[in-house]
Amino acid sequence: MQHVSMNLNIPQPLFVGTIEGATACTSDTETQDILPKFIVMILLQGAQHFIVDDVSFRIDAGYGEACAPFVFVLNVARASKLKFIDASKVPLRKIMISAPLSWMNWLISAQTDGVPALQSFLSAHLANFRIDASRHILTLAEQLMSPPTAMQGEMRTLFRSSRAFELMSLTCAELAARKAERQGPQLSSARQSERVYNYILANLGEDLTIETIARESGGSVSSVQRHFKEHFGLTVFEFIRRSRLERAYEALEREGATIGQAAYLAGYNTPSNFTTAFKKTYGILPKYKRR
Repeated sequence: MQHVSMNLNIPQPLFVGTIEGATACTSDTETQDILPKFIVMILLQGAQHFIVDDVSFRIDAGYGEACAPFVFVLNVARASKLKFIDASKVPLRKIMISAPLSWMNWLISAQTDGVPALQSFLSAHLANFRIDASRHILTLAEQLMSPPTAMQGEMRTLFRSSRAFELMSLTCAELAARKAERQGPQLSSARQSERVYNYILANLGEDLTIETIARESGGSVSSVQRHFKEHFGLTVFEFIRRSRLERAYEALEREGATIGQAAYLAGYNTPSNFTTAFKKTYGILPKYKRR
């Protein structure tokens, strides 16, 4: 079944579009006029070929077992001509996030501690780079593609908007981190926090201690705690609790897990404590999420 959604009703300046099942963004292969914009594409599956101002771009995440999702970032610094080349037959799974360049520049000018690497990137027409999709990015992308069914209306829009902004933030952090790495060997705080994030998600079922997390991510206990809170707005253990609850939510809604099983996945010793935490977080008793 094909599904194409190119307007999720997220207010300007942010535009978010998703494609799932179609082989192209549009059936229109004519040249289009586009305004200056900062673009973040998360390609989960499939390939695309497009041309901007006579510069050809080919991106391919593969299909099936050969699938290798990634993020492609493109800066269109001036009014340009865009043309899609409809050559692929593989169904796309893609998220497109863009913001007008005027808004991005306003955002930078409003800061007293702006990021020079981002400013430099936004000044270059057709500047681009790609990064592999980390576990964090994939989690956000899947949440944006398929928000929880309990979220409807404005809550659904806010949920998708928050994921889109976080994906843009991660992209800008990666840009700044690459610049920092070229200037010195020290691992940036953003990259260290990303390592912590990925390690936690890969080991949610283990007995996670801050000492183990710090050792595995290559930082000290104090730097891990400080940088993670700065980067994600949560302490390490707040994130662990939230992630385990999200895993339990998925097990209830999609796998039909029992309350006891979900409580175990979330790391609670008793179903009653789990039920209290679940209702506080999601505003609903877990028994109503079982399929």
